[in-house]
Amino acid sequence: MVAVFRLLGDVEAFVDGNAVDLGHVRQRCVLAVLLVDANKIVHVDQLLDRVWVNGPPQRAHSALYSYLSRLRRCLSGAEDVDIVRRQGGYLLNVDPMAVDLHRFKELVSRARRTTDDEHALRHFDEAIDLWRGEPFARLDTPWFNILRTELHQARLTAERDRTDIALRRGQHSTLLSELSRGVAEQPLDERLAGQLMLALSRSGRQAEALDRYQRIRHRLADELGVDPGTDLQELHLRILHGDREVAASAVTSTPTGPAAAGTPRQLPPPPANFAGRVRELAALTAAVDRQADTGSGVAISAVGGMGGIGKTWLALRWAHDNLDRFPDGQLYVNLRGFEPSVAAMPPEMALRGFLDALGVPPGSVPLDLDAQIGLYRSTVSGRRMLIVLDNARDAEQVRPLLPGIPGCAVLVTSRQQLSGLVAAEGADPVTLDLLTAAEARELLASRLGGDRVAAEPRAVEGIVERCSGLPLALAIVAARAAAHPGFPLAALDQELAQMKDSLDGFAGSGDTATDLRSVFSWSCRALGEPAARLFRLLGLHPGPDISVPAAASLAALSGRQVRPVLSELSRAQLLVERAPGRYTCHDLLRAYAAEMVESEPAELRRAALHRIVDHYLRSARCADGRLSPLRDPIVPPPAQAGVAPEEPADNAQALAWFGEEHAVLMRVVELAARHGLGQHVWQLAWTLTTFLSRRSHWEDLIVVQRHALAATERHSDRAARAQAHRDVVPAYCETGRFELARGHLEQALVLLDELDDQVGQAHTLLTLSWLSEREGDQVAALRHDERSLRLFRDNGHQAGEARALNAVGWDHAMLGEHAETIPYCQRAVALQRRLGDRVGEANSWDTLGYAHHHLGHFRRAARCYRQALSLSRELGHRYNEAQALRHLGDTQQALGDLDAARDCWLRALEILVEVGHPEVEQLRDDLAASHVAAP
Repeated sequence: MVAVFRLLGDVEAFVDGNAVDLGHVRQRCVLAVLLVDANKIVHVDQLLDRVWVNGPPQRAHSALYSYLSRLRRCLSGAEDVDIVRRQGGYLLNVDPMAVDLHRFKELVSRARRTTDDEHALRHFDEAIDLWRGEPFARLDTPWFNILRTELHQARLTAERDRTDIALRRGQHSTLLSELSRGVAEQPLDERLAGQLMLALSRSGRQAEALDRYQRIRHRLADELGVDPGTDLQELHLRILHGDREVAASAVTSTPTGPAAAGTPRQLPPPPANFAGRVRELAALTAAVDRQADTGSGVAISAVGGMGGIGKTWLALRWAHDNLDRFPDGQLYVNLRGFEPSVAAMPPEMALRGFLDALGVPPGSVPLDLDAQIGLYRSTVSGRRMLIVLDNARDAEQVRPLLPGIPGCAVLVTSRQQLSGLVAAEGADPVTLDLLTAAEARELLASRLGGDRVAAEPRAVEGIVERCSGLPLALAIVAARAAAHPGFPLAALDQELAQMKDSLDGFAGSGDTATDLRSVFSWSCRALGEPAARLFRLLGLHPGPDISVPAAASLAALSGRQVRPVLSELSRAQLLVERAPGRYTCHDLLRAYAAEMVESEPAELRRAALHRIVDHYLRSARCADGRLSPLRDPIVPPPAQAGVAPEEPADNAQALAWFGEEHAVLMRVVELAARHGLGQHVWQLAWTLTTFLSRRSHWEDLIVVQRHALAATERHSDRAARAQAHRDVVPAYCETGRFELARGHLEQALVLLDELDDQVGQAHTLLTLSWLSEREGDQVAALRHDERSLRLFRDNGHQAGEARALNAVGWDHAMLGEHAETIPYCQRAVALQRRLGDRVGEANSWDTLGYAHHHLGHFRRAARCYRQALSLSRELGHRYNEAQALRHLGDTQQALGDLDAARDCWLRALEILVEVGHPEVEQLRDDLAASHVAAP
């Protein structure tokens, strides 16, 4: 069933044409906030600030979760609409075109992009017809009020743009009454006044047009103390003198005849297929508007991005859409900053071309470069011109081509960041990112036709995914599909899939400008050798991103040496610094680097690959030591020369490091397995176990331990294999696969018995006890824990003894023997505090709280649970934090504080949802039984 949302008036939702009851005003506020930022994460704090007028009340979180839960139920019948929890906030998945606000913006954008006036008018009319009244009617918060003002301005601008086109098409007579009403409502709007004057003049009512000018002139002088702008003054003079052109064209129309002498029109044609880039086009417009408003400085925009990202397309699209802003002409030059066959164009050559286009006689051009620059700036002085400097090598190549005084606008495109131009000349940086999936589909549809794209949605989805949002890659595939209209798109998708991790599917047909390898190579040729070498070596790194220390180990450089190399790659747009000290690159660039590194000698590749695996193993081992300092240690294999591992200083830094490197580490395990580094594989899996367990990443834990089991099997390492069997069990237990868990534990016990490893047996028995409890056999659980306790004591393993004490205490609690629990857990806490085992101590406090609660000692129980909660939060153990919150909520309920209980339960639910734990539904049911609304 199809959903439609309306925000440009009352907030409304319809499913298959039937109105949906969205509840009270504040609940509608929540939905409206999510719809405004559709398909984007809205953080909880943002939701609270936007929904409540004077700041959120004390119980705002609980209320918010209730609203979200009800909204989910309201919209449950709609297809492709979903409110989902994401890290730190919520996201509403929806087709933007199903939301009138986003449809309005897209239609206005289409109207401004098209060169066909008739199509533009239709788009503007459809956009304006979406308005039903005040946006977000009856939603009165500061955030909505600001947004409402912005939307009103956007509508007024769209209406003015539509009027310009209608006047250009000779519709002046039909516009007169509408324009007269508009001027009465907006008497100081000079653009509207000019449109009315033009319509009056074209209707043969010149005297009224002149009178209208005098009215606004006097009003501006009386109320603001200013004169009309130059555009309005010029229109007044043209009407006064009976200028015939006024009767034939609008003020903002673009000349269609031959350019006048000295009025260059050098722009190449606009891009045939263009999609998306709404934000970037708006940024270019804003830069020019800002300069026009202030009258100071030259409007310079530096458009940057990797090769093939569409910088030139963006610049030309904007330039052609804004020709009316530059009546004195447009200059264009390809500075050839990154072309393979020719050197970058010297500034003096570009200057000569500009001076020729401006009509300067060749004999008047001085030989000295500084004199040429002065002549050029004098020639463009006082003109309103657009200057497009395409494919610039660096800021030094650009500076001589910049005008000297306000009036002109400059668009510069470059694969370099041009930070010097931003810092010294005040250029506005506009960095292009990859196209979204929707924009990529739009680009394909513009080239292949909407029907062909709509006929094979799965194939299109595959092509979009394999092109990774890179416009040039999409254009190459689209060109191939267009050349073979009989080819099914599924065949092209399958061909690209077979060429995974290769650029073979993006080769041009003899044109280097449309061959992805050639385009990427032009950027690499501009690098110094250290940067070029590191870029090639990055082809060995599994991604998705790399830190500065990891890059240093990969290249066998120091941190000081690698930073400028990474900066050079970043300036060249071959890497993106997505967060401070973390670099990533496009998937197709990564594939290109992987192809390039194959040219390196095999021994060099092997050493670099070994260094990167060594780096992550030793860094992870150090971080795991901070999370679990009492864990029985492992000894890693000797590291390659040049490896400098990272060393988190404490638990918080270790958690942060694992969080940043999680995705990388998963891929490094696979990389090590693929290249036969067996010891690295199982040790990496070992180092990841604590973090993955604390964050409840159970499926990831299963994946890495499977690699570990395979590696230890190949290398006949029985002790390591027993460890892997035991470490995978919590993941199977927490996901309800008890039979698999028992099989692994039984195999571990057999191996440990063969090795006579009593400490290993004790650890495994603790895990077996946990499994027995989950299977419902608490007596067996107690038997396993008591045996584990004896083995730990016999072998002098105090950390294990402390955990076994808590486990035996918990068993007694589960058997209803709560008084017997307390001495075991008190001894466990004392021993764990002495050893510094905060993880074990948190568990023991939770068990003590449970025992006290069931003995009726509710205040003691609450104190114990708060201790457990504080430690679990400090350790970042999300599941244990949720359990402590659930237990504390139960105790608060027993104490009669229902509000505090509800808050604890809802916070626990939020954590379980975040980590994807299967206990979510059970807790939802418990909350429902307690009449607590769950999100």
